Amino acid sequence: MEVLQNLKYRFKNAGIVEQLIYANLAVFLLVFITNTFGFLFQSKSNLLVEWFALPANFNDFLSKPWTIITYGFLHTSFLHILLNLIALFYIGHLFKQYFTSKQLLNFYLLGTFFGGIIFIASYNFFPALQRVADNSVLLGASAGISAIFIGIATYIPNYELKFPLVGFVKLWVLACIWIAIDVIQIPAGNAGGHLAHIGGAIFGFLYVRSAINKKLEIFEPIKDLFKRKEKPLKTVYKSGNKPSKKTVSKSKTQQEIDHILDKIGKSGYDTLTKEEKEFLFKQGKK
Repeated sequence: MEVLQNLKYRFKNAGIVEQLIYANLAVFLLVFITNTFGFLFQSKSNLLVEWFALPANFNDFLSKPWTIITYGFLHTSFLHILLNLIALFYIGHLFKQYFTSKQLLNFYLLGTFFGGIIFIASYNFFPALQRVADNSVLLGASAGISAIFIGIATYIPNYELKFPLVGFVKLWVLACIWIAIDVIQIPAGNAGGHLAHIGGAIFGFLYVRSAINKKLEIFEPIKDLFKRKEKPLKTVYKSGNKPSKKTVSKSKTQQEIDHILDKIGKSGYDTLTKEEKEFLFKQGKK
């Protein structure tokens, strides 16, 4: 019981990146425990994989709609989960320098969702995949990670990372390589998986690009986009009244945010002053 309490405490107090890693590891452990019982009872399939992996067949998906999200936490190969979680750790912490924890989770889940949509659509549209749709499933965190990586690369394309023997490489170059690897590997095998990665990447790019073009506050939670719009209330103003201080203050705050975001887009986050970073951080917590 003490071990469980310790694990619960660590999970509760960990950052969102670590929490996602713990969740994936916990499911991975459950998959292997289920495999053990399946072997002992001579079961032909793993119950967790059967119920939580995303099926390519649309009718099978309709009977298990939750799989559009659950597949993003499911791995059956040690190398698969190792590579995914290493990528999630480094990319996730870079993402957290500019976005909130809530947005990282949203990018992960919505990237997983859109990757799943592309996966199902591909197996029901492309002739090369239609013939194997009944026997194909999708699993792994790669689509969600792709959304996070392409999202941050779209937001700060000129940010540079240093690699041994190579030197500094800009994020937009790494993003192009990331997508190109999936595109060229589609004929080689696991076509649905690579297409799902591209689906997650498309979501990350389109959301951030749209937010920048419309000059939205990047630090607003994505869920605000789905809020029901209230009808505006009629307001009667008396002549001679001056605009409220609250309205003026809000306008100045938005102008300051726009100025800082433009500065990040042109020169990078590291060029911000200490005061600008603190101001942006406070706005992100609201």
